[in-house]
Amino acid sequence: MEPKNKTVVEEIILLAFADLHEIQKIFAVVFLVSYITCIIENIVIITVTKIAHTLHSPMYFFISVFAISEITFISVTIPKLLAILIAANNTISFSGCVTQMYFLNSLGVTECYLLVVMVFDRHMAINNPLHYSSIMTDTMCVGLAMFPWIFGFSILLVPVTIIAQLDFCGPNMIDHFFCDMAPLQSLACSDTLISSMSATLTAVICVVLPFLMIIGFYINILKTVIQIKSDYGKQKAFSTCTSHLIVASLFYGAAILVYVKTKSSHYDKYLSFMYTAFTPTINPFIYTFRNRDVKKALWEIINGAKRPNLS
Repeated sequence: MEPKNKTVVEEIILLAFADLHEIQKIFAVVFLVSYITCIIENIVIITVTKIAHTLHSPMYFFISVFAISEITFISVTIPKLLAILIAANNTISFSGCVTQMYFLNSLGVTECYLLVVMVFDRHMAINNPLHYSSIMTDTMCVGLAMFPWIFGFSILLVPVTIIAQLDFCGPNMIDHFFCDMAPLQSLACSDTLISSMSATLTAVICVVLPFLMIIGFYINILKTVIQIKSDYGKQKAFSTCTSHLIVASLFYGAAILVYVKTKSSHYDKYLSFMYTAFTPTINPFIYTFRNRDVKKALWEIINGAKRPNLS
């Protein structure tokens, strides 16, 4: 028997928000503002936590590492989306698509577990204050900060490699604004059962599990907070925990709806907006800029820069 001729897909077309027509211009402005805001916010966080000696503690170290992950995470998708919305450059090579998919998901997993590390740090500080400094040493902090990166970039090798080895011989249009696992699998002309199961299992380990861990840590934190005698301290702790949980729920909730299933949906790209642009933009306000110590350190740096150098 002669082998069948097979067309190999070399280029992927990202439809993004083509169905919204003129509203695309508004989307372009929204995503551009979100991207610039996110980059500036996180650069400020990294700079302030580096310069201000009062912020040289495990909590702010993890926040600065999270800020680095936010910059890299949002930079994997938004620049290409802006090229689509502004310059109508909606094509990407197949290898470029797979590369984007790998880095996006690896960085997403990194963020999921960095959030766990940040909550674990607060859990230790609140529930084990006497031994906190002896447990959260510099070596321990560096190890905890490195683990999400190593884990994220390692575990995604399996599903991404399986998907990349599928046969792509037909349509090449993805109804999304970036390359992701489910949309790319939908283009395959070979059996996707193993790749779908691999992607779903990875999503459970990388999204559902850390979300459950965060809920568990916050339950323990809230149990301790309830015992605080000061009404002000209790109210402040509840306010902080609630805001953190809301943002975490938005991030993980949208990610769970998108990834913990075997088939892609037309609405995935709108849900993806939550964790690729919205939460990265508001995270600095929730986790950092509302903090009194950070605001104080930031104003000291600004006022110090304004003072004339008399030497």
